[in-house]
Amino acid sequence: MDFALKNGCRGVRISLYHGSNTSFEIRNMKIDRLQQASENAFSIHLFVDGRYGAFSTNRIDRKELEKFILNGIDSTRYLAEDRARTLPDASRYYTGGGNDLQLYDRKFETVPPDDKVALAMQTCSEIAGKDPRIVAAESSYGDGDSFRYMIASNGFEGESSSSYFSLSGSASIKGDGDARPSDYWYDQSLFFDTLRKEGIGTKALERALRKLGQKKTASAQLPMLVDFMNSRRLLSPVVQALFGSAIQQKNSFLLNMLNEKALGDKMTLLDNPHLPKATGARYFDGEGVATRQMPVFEAGALKTYYIDTYYANKMETERTVDSPSVLIMPPGDKNLDELIASLDRGILVTGFNGGNCSSTTGDFSYGIEGFLIEKGKLVQPVNEMNITGNMLTLWQNLVEAGNDPLTSSNWRIPSLLFDAVDFSGI
Repeated sequence: MDFALKNGCRGVRISLYHGSNTSFEIRNMKIDRLQQASENAFSIHLFVDGRYGAFSTNRIDRKELEKFILNGIDSTRYLAEDRARTLPDASRYYTGGGNDLQLYDRKFETVPPDDKVALAMQTCSEIAGKDPRIVAAESSYGDGDSFRYMIASNGFEGESSSSYFSLSGSASIKGDGDARPSDYWYDQSLFFDTLRKEGIGTKALERALRKLGQKKTASAQLPMLVDFMNSRRLLSPVVQALFGSAIQQKNSFLLNMLNEKALGDKMTLLDNPHLPKATGARYFDGEGVATRQMPVFEAGALKTYYIDTYYANKMETERTVDSPSVLIMPPGDKNLDELIASLDRGILVTGFNGGNCSSTTGDFSYGIEGFLIEKGKLVQPVNEMNITGNMLTLWQNLVEAGNDPLTSSNWRIPSLLFDAVDFSGI
């Protein structure tokens, strides 16, 4: 940092990163793939005469870095001037003092490779040979850790570390004709001891078998229940519409809606970045700016955008944080089975198959699969159907949230029940 400042930079931000990951993939009780990787990286953000350049390397040698930085400074001077590129206001930086968020498993390096393979094999064995219609039984184990140190020339210094462990299983079965229904199940945890190690494959096979006999049902406008494994897919376009890049480029269907009622009364969403042992928890964002607990939507009213320093400068508005940390939708009172039982007729969506959403208008079209619900029961697996509509209308029609968010995810979104969704089938 000092070297860069002495050689013409007005501001500098530097990050050092180290990470490693391991994965084992099993197919029909044989190791199909194994991978182990380790990475070191040095990245530097240079602010030179109103210009900005970002450069990275994995060759962390002092003499080589000095040459690397000098070349970066020279290259940055060739770029167009952009006065919106600055370091954040130093008063916004995280200054320390927070309790340990407990995101790193100190036992990470002590888990034997043979135990990892055994877990993947056990998961695959819960599928393989359990039904004559099984075409393929697959499983995978993965883990990783990461460490990051960051410093900025106007006063920030911080570091973070995290780990993860995951176990998944998937089953493909022979259906009618050429149909090959498949499904999966998984668990993920920051800590090895809390990773679910049994029943993953059994659940994956159960989910695949219940798809036998899938077919289209009649087109209709019906209530739509989306399970907690897929509810994130419908929230994603809403969150993307909150980013400063979309707002500044007028490419957001939530443009100019701050503090206005944008979605329905049932839509409340919180960002809680300081939740211990939570994937995505952090005390500072990618620029070192302190995070804080904040509402994103309150009873449908939009309360914040995600605006980093660059777009805050471009729009001459207040900076917030650069991205979500841990998004939490307050859970309701019913589990998925109870939500199903509450419907006289509707469709449970258990998967999305392609489709898109316009970031400007919010109009969407998605392929879906799932189950027809009649009189509170799942009566027919369905597929090759589409839902169409508009994100604003969809979320205004949110009726109820379940009590089953996926707590291993950084988006803790439960099963969701929407009213009056257009389904296209036969």
